[in-house]
Amino acid sequence: MNFNLTMEEKTSILLGIFVAAIISGNLLGTKIFSFWIISASVGIFMYPITFLITDMIEEVYGRAKTKQFIIAGFFSLLLVTVFTLLSIYLPPASRYELNTEYVQIFAPSLRIVIASIIAFLISQYHDIMAFEFWKKKTNGRFLWLRNNASTIISQLLDTTIFMFIAFYMVTPKFTVEFVIALIIPYWILKVIVALCDTPICYLGVKWLRNSKK
Repeated sequence: MNFNLTMEEKTSILLGIFVAAIISGNLLGTKIFSFWIISASVGIFMYPITFLITDMIEEVYGRAKTKQFIIAGFFSLLLVTVFTLLSIYLPPASRYELNTEYVQIFAPSLRIVIASIIAFLISQYHDIMAFEFWKKKTNGRFLWLRNNASTIISQLLDTTIFMFIAFYMVTPKFTVEFVIALIIPYWILKVIVALCDTPICYLGVKWLRNSKK
């Protein structure tokens, strides 16, 4: 098997990982885990991958190609949502005994779905604009700076927009102060993940550029 891939082949692989991260983050993100004193959605491991990949693509190809990734991610997310709703509301066969559990796991709140899609679009578009801004400011140097500066703020936007649209006043408990208290630890965890993936960004950019012609 020949693993000496072209840039186009490598880009297709990254697009597949990008879409997989978006979809898995939405499908699996309902589970909450505990880490030290923080409780967070398991989706926190998937979403930083999307920002990492768009940074790699923008570094190598530029803004236009990165927008194609975001558009592909948006329509993939929309399609999975439609199929999820269809699967939930189709009547189960008489021999299928797990429909209640199936619905409990996969039934998304419409409000959460809308929050996820809006947060995804706004944060991803901000990320590519911020990345381009820092690239121009540094004359193409310091990849680590634009990778982290763009991602950290974009993750804050993503978390804030999602939390407020999805949960604000869903019950009287979810006041502005309470939602902000939820946002901060989620964002801190995302920042930690983003900082840790900086070496991967360098390796990914090198991997893309070192391709078979």
